[in-house]
Amino acid sequence: MASCNILCSVKPQIDSFKKSCFSQSWSNRPHGLSFFNKNFQFRRSSFVIVKASDSRTSKKQVEITYNPEEKFNKLADEVDREAGLSRLTLFSPCKINVFLRITSKRDDGYHDLASLFHVISLGDKIKFSLSPSKSKDRLSTNVAGVPLDESNLIIKALNLYRKKTGTDNYFWIHLDKKVPTGAGLGGGSSNAATTLWAANQFSGCVATEKELQEWSGEIGSDIPFFFSHGAAYCTGRGEVVQDIPSPIPFDIPMVLIKPQQACSTAEVYKRFQLDLSSKVDPLSLLEKISTSGISQDVCVNDLEPPAFEVLPSLKRLKQRVIAAGRGQYDAVFMSGSGSTIVGVGSPDPPQFVYDDEEYKDVFLSEASFITRPANEWYVEPVSGSNIGDQTEFSTSFDMS
Repeated sequence: MASCNILCSVKPQIDSFKKSCFSQSWSNRPHGLSFFNKNFQFRRSSFVIVKASDSRTSKKQVEITYNPEEKFNKLADEVDREAGLSRLTLFSPCKINVFLRITSKRDDGYHDLASLFHVISLGDKIKFSLSPSKSKDRLSTNVAGVPLDESNLIIKALNLYRKKTGTDNYFWIHLDKKVPTGAGLGGGSSNAATTLWAANQFSGCVATEKELQEWSGEIGSDIPFFFSHGAAYCTGRGEVVQDIPSPIPFDIPMVLIKPQQACSTAEVYKRFQLDLSSKVDPLSLLEKISTSGISQDVCVNDLEPPAFEVLPSLKRLKQRVIAAGRGQYDAVFMSGSGSTIVGVGSPDPPQFVYDDEEYKDVFLSEASFITRPANEWYVEPVSGSNIGDQTEFSTSFDMS
């Protein structure tokens, strides 16, 4: 009498769908196809063998080997090909200049600089949706005063991407703005870099990160920095970016204090006097930070004197933060061309900022240093209480 034995060899293995160029797995996409729940993960059997044999003769009559993994991979490939990205939400972090040296005046009217740029955890969120229009992008935001036309760096970045790649995607974009403008934090530059990254995802990553970085310098000097991994030694106008390992521990907190008044970058540079600026070698500053950490003497910003001329109250704010801090800050300095004062070493502002009427409308935020993994965009720490803890912010994907 023939008997049938079913032998199953199962190797429990949790595996996500093949990663596309987004570098996010399907299991992490909160708005995936209806039959893919974000919490559901597949356990694959490496093989299933079905045997039929004759019990009297012990002769094998039939042997069928079935490998579901191969079929599963084909299904994943088919889904990857047919499902298109329709919505995407990305974190758009800002930066600070840990030091900023102005080294020379250029023939084209710009200045050469040498600076340690570092991304921090304060940032905007930008929501991108594919538009049915093939002629116009639509931008909205949660704050007044932000231009929504082609003067905005987000729209400039989309126009640049289409020009360079020949793609024809247009978008509805909503900017949830948290980074103040006119702050010296590079919020607009970050928005532009984030937009270039997003446009490339929608187009199937037709451009490399290096190409995005090079193109971005055409619309802003600070934009290429954001295509570093988060810490970079920048020279030229700021567009020459040397990616470096972060020389600063992520668990060092900081506080950002920005008065309502902004500093005009053009006006600050107009008042800058090269012969009165610091003469310290910027590479020596970088080396000292790498070996000994942040201290007041290494956080040099050559734009502070002209910025303090433009906005004398900013100089007074910095002096008061240093005095009131009583050693709680490792360094207090202005970022970029102002008007944000950064206190590194504590997330707490001094008490006078709360008590004095003069500072009732200042912008306050705690922050920490962050970086990004290769081939992924920046993610936002879950909450301010997790300073320095680079916990994951889920990038939102919608597949339709």
